[in-house]
Amino acid sequence: MSSDKNSAVKDLTEGDPSKLILFFTLPLLAGNIFQQLYGFVDTLIVGRFLGVGALAAVGCTGPLMFLFLGFVMGLTSGVTICTGQRFGAKDFVGIRRSVAACTVLSMGVSIVMTILGVMFCRDLLILMDTPPAILDGAYSFIVIIYGGMSMFLMLQLQSNLLRALGDSKMPTVFQAATLTINIILEPIAIIGLDGGIPGAAFATIVSLMIGNAIIFIYIRRRVPILHTRREDWALDRKNLWEHARIGLPMGFQSSIIAIGAVVLQMALNGLGSTAIAAFAAAHRVDGIAIMPMMSFGVAIAAYTAQNYGAQKFDRIAEGVRKCVMMSCTFSVAIAALLIVFGTDVMRIFVGDGQEQIIEYGQQFFVINGACYWVLSLLFIFRFTLQGLGQSFVPTLAGVIELIMRVLAAVFLVDAFGYVGACVSSPLAWIGGCIPLAVAFFITRRDLRRAHHYG
Repeated sequence: MSSDKNSAVKDLTEGDPSKLILFFTLPLLAGNIFQQLYGFVDTLIVGRFLGVGALAAVGCTGPLMFLFLGFVMGLTSGVTICTGQRFGAKDFVGIRRSVAACTVLSMGVSIVMTILGVMFCRDLLILMDTPPAILDGAYSFIVIIYGGMSMFLMLQLQSNLLRALGDSKMPTVFQAATLTINIILEPIAIIGLDGGIPGAAFATIVSLMIGNAIIFIYIRRRVPILHTRREDWALDRKNLWEHARIGLPMGFQSSIIAIGAVVLQMALNGLGSTAIAAFAAAHRVDGIAIMPMMSFGVAIAAYTAQNYGAQKFDRIAEGVRKCVMMSCTFSVAIAALLIVFGTDVMRIFVGDGQEQIIEYGQQFFVINGACYWVLSLLFIFRFTLQGLGQSFVPTLAGVIELIMRVLAAVFLVDAFGYVGACVSSPLAWIGGCIPLAVAFFITRRDLRRAHHYG
């Protein structure tokens, strides 16, 4: 494991937890930014080269993409927690069998989701009241994306397998490479090949295929610890269930959050174009602002999984404490920046003369920013529990988040208008954080009693 070929592998069970978590988080943060850039690139290129109608067609598929692709991201993050636990235990046979289980389970889910997505995506677009003028364009884009879902899944799975071994840098490099390829291919497909909206979707799938090939070659050459043997594919039900028990709930959590966002958007649509534009711009900024908190959460999951496998439970508690301090510090700093400079940020999107939109955006930043510290705790508690192999309470918290967003959409938006929409996320964070915090402290107490530390 100490050979040059395994140089990217990082043992998170030794060394200063603060440094390990921080240096694991920074590449994750960059990777999350690249992940967000996929949506920006598609909308920018399509809007520039195909016009407003095509931009609207591609843009309206966002919730459906998040619904399915978010599930894939959660699933692959969950199944590879088992890989991290076995790496922490130095169970190298178990690591190989975990890779096989992750692959079989992920591809099985991918096949089912691809079939369902291709069959029902048009019906879902109609259910979302997609305007008839852009329905065909939206369908031509999303059906190709769903058809190539396995490429997205395999890229996420390979990246998360590397992260389970403590390597968060190389997955970010591969994400950047894939995005760059996509930026090059989309204009060629749209203009050079006259592919239109379907061309943009095909370019995305091809870039994912190339990205998969690059990361696969890297793993074959540099990370032999992930190389499986024929006997590793003789999977039993217990092994598959162990992975599914963590992976499937994490996938459902992402989909549940997406459903809540769709319901809230439907309520927001009744407030008029000014409120919609302000919320959309502020929400995009918010999506970038919360990335550090999310990245700290993913980092603590990998850290917890390895140390749980190594049975170093005292290091888990120490790592969580230090991660809370770092993440909450980031959250307060980011919130302060948004509250102070929120109006300037909104002007970047809408320019001068749109004072109502700017005021609405500032309200969003104040309400949400004041609760970023709660979101930090939610991410840390959720991902720590998942790193320990727990799935029930994190899933319950996701359901509570959905309920809170739906209640806000049904009652608060009607009663308080735009402010009601703004408080939906903080309410969801608070509602989800409570059971996660209770479960975390109970789990910490039980580990202390069982293993007599601290």
